[in-house]
Amino acid sequence: MKLHWILLLALCSGVQLIQGQDADAENFPPPEVPMEIPVSRASTTIVVDGLLDEKDWEKAQIVDDFFRIEPRQGGKITYKTLVRFLFDDKNLYVGAFCKDSLGVAGIRIQDLRRDFSWGENDIFGVALDPQNLKQYAQGFQTTPYGNQRDFQNFNGNNFDTGWNTLWRVRTQRTDEGFTVEMAIPFKSLRYNLPENGNTIELGMTMVRYARREVEVSTFPAIPQSFTPYRMTYAAKLTGIEVPPPSANIRVEPYSLYQYDENKAGDVLTSKVSDPKVGFDAKWALNPKTVLDLTVNTDFAQADVDRAVNNLERFNIFFPERRQFFLENSGIWAGGLQQSIRPFFSRRIGLQGNFNAIPAPIDVGARFTQRTEKDALAGLFVRQRETDGSAGANFGVFRYLRNYGRENNIGVMVTHRLDDSYDELNLESNNNTTITVDGQIRPKSQWDIQYLLSTSIDEATGETGFAGRIFAGNDSNKYYYGWVTEYTDANYNPRMGFVRQTNVIRHNPGGYFVWRPKKTNWIRRWDPGMFANYLHDATDPTQFQQASLYIFPVFTWFKDNSFFEISTTPTWQNINFDFAPLGLQIAQDNYYYTRYLVQYNTDLSKKWSGDIGYNFGSFYNGTRNTINAAARFAPIPHAALALEYEHNTIKDVGVDESNLSTNLYSANLRLALNPRLQLSTFYQYNSFDEQGRWNVRMSWEYMPLSFVYLVFNDTQTDVFDPVQSTRQFIGKITFLKQF
Repeated sequence: MKLHWILLLALCSGVQLIQGQDADAENFPPPEVPMEIPVSRASTTIVVDGLLDEKDWEKAQIVDDFFRIEPRQGGKITYKTLVRFLFDDKNLYVGAFCKDSLGVAGIRIQDLRRDFSWGENDIFGVALDPQNLKQYAQGFQTTPYGNQRDFQNFNGNNFDTGWNTLWRVRTQRTDEGFTVEMAIPFKSLRYNLPENGNTIELGMTMVRYARREVEVSTFPAIPQSFTPYRMTYAAKLTGIEVPPPSANIRVEPYSLYQYDENKAGDVLTSKVSDPKVGFDAKWALNPKTVLDLTVNTDFAQADVDRAVNNLERFNIFFPERRQFFLENSGIWAGGLQQSIRPFFSRRIGLQGNFNAIPAPIDVGARFTQRTEKDALAGLFVRQRETDGSAGANFGVFRYLRNYGRENNIGVMVTHRLDDSYDELNLESNNNTTITVDGQIRPKSQWDIQYLLSTSIDEATGETGFAGRIFAGNDSNKYYYGWVTEYTDANYNPRMGFVRQTNVIRHNPGGYFVWRPKKTNWIRRWDPGMFANYLHDATDPTQFQQASLYIFPVFTWFKDNSFFEISTTPTWQNINFDFAPLGLQIAQDNYYYTRYLVQYNTDLSKKWSGDIGYNFGSFYNGTRNTINAAARFAPIPHAALALEYEHNTIKDVGVDESNLSTNLYSANLRLALNPRLQLSTFYQYNSFDEQGRWNVRMSWEYMPLSFVYLVFNDTQTDVFDPVQSTRQFIGKITFLKQF
């Protein structure tokens, strides 16, 4: 307990230090009139090679008035960026020169994968709001080596990273920095045509991330506490003459060969060898409306899930990894948080619940319409009958209405219909949810989000309710907010996900943001505290669990390395059958305190790593957890990452049992260039003695056209295999846009 009070005292002392930060680091409102950047028409053919040597580039207006937001808001920019824009009959072109006095030697990049992570690489990017909605953006980003990252952003802070579209980029590295040349087809943008003529304006922001000094700059100026995609601050690209509307159709057929075999020991129990064909199609009915179709859908190239040893009372959330469902996922109600999701696409295409055996998808269709006033979306999927599950139909309807500057309100209906199945004695079953949700942003730094949902299940004859409300204030100097969630015992969204039923959860808290002016080796220090209190929904007087997450040391250093010291006092009321990892916990009240020390190095260097030690009491015993990771990326074309988790549990549960678990992971990435890559992943969990291989080679031989070779292998009891599953997949896709 002494350590607990020392940490709390350090948190309180941090309040005084906040007074010493930069007075200039204030939020500022969006401009009343956006800055305008005229765009010239290219008179000659622009060759996308990263050289920027065409004469049209020399004549185009230069945009270089970037605004620094990291590591301090405002002030002189170390890494200057010069950007030009052009257009022709087919594309919008972006040409950038990103200055760096060290040239190639100063570049920081970890690997060449598509849709790379923010934070580990040098980055240049542009975000476009083609319909000038102020609440939506399409992002296009690259590194000095030309790998691509594209995404949709909603309301400035919610991302749809599964969105992929056709665009090209090439880069060149020089002794003075690197150049970027992008070609974004007008067919890949969803813009509004004027009533007269064909000249449009596009909302636009840009971002440059110079990772070596953790310098982030934007154009135009955007406050430090917001992302570079807060489009209320956007400038406007003007004078762009777009082509007349055409049949904007994208077709992506595929062919696949798959071989599966299952063994019990050395005995082959089953094998399947199947060819397969199917296709995806996208039809832009007009610039506002898109229809997607998938037939005989396949997800062979999707990443595999990572193993998790769950020691908590909550359901584990596994993210969606399948491309068709990732795209436009941000439009669904509740789709951007992990507690209450009336619709969660991972319930589709499985013979049961999450992580069950896959079930084939015969056909799927998605309709999306987005205007400056509202958005309309619908989804239908037909899941095929299998030996272990009935066929099922899944449908979702969504309407979202924008009002004010950054506010919206929406309604969503989901409906799942399971067919009857005589062989399994299953009767037809309907499950429906109806949800109302929305966002209110009274001021730029305030966010209020709400959700109210009801479920109606035919099989049980029960109606359930769930709700969530969040209010938060995010400024350059502090954050504070409150979340309350309600899920009753009967809420059952059979197309959705809930973290827990029969619970009311309150989660208030906040932190300060201190950026010391004189202590240059500290970039940011965020001491704070969050409370977490849960009680029954059926009987609000019945306590479930409470904890305080107190983090007086939560610090990023100059090179973006990170150090945390925190404590979590926890109160538990176990009044149900609870046996995490097989350890039966007696029904009783418990109080215990856990501590965490965590450190990670500069993750952009050739050698990087992190280590964490989580220790303390655990119910009636103790638990010590070590997490460690290391990565070696000597060149962008090769990266090796190793991870390790160890749990030592002593004197826990009814039998005061001891348990030790080890979880090992290794990932090797090799790339000839951003379009030809090999990824190898292995994971072994000592708890269930299961080892898993996933090897994937991908070759993007044309834009968004791929060849995949995939090998999966899962073994139970690796050293003396009891059961094993092996799979080999060869797949080729071809994308054609008309």
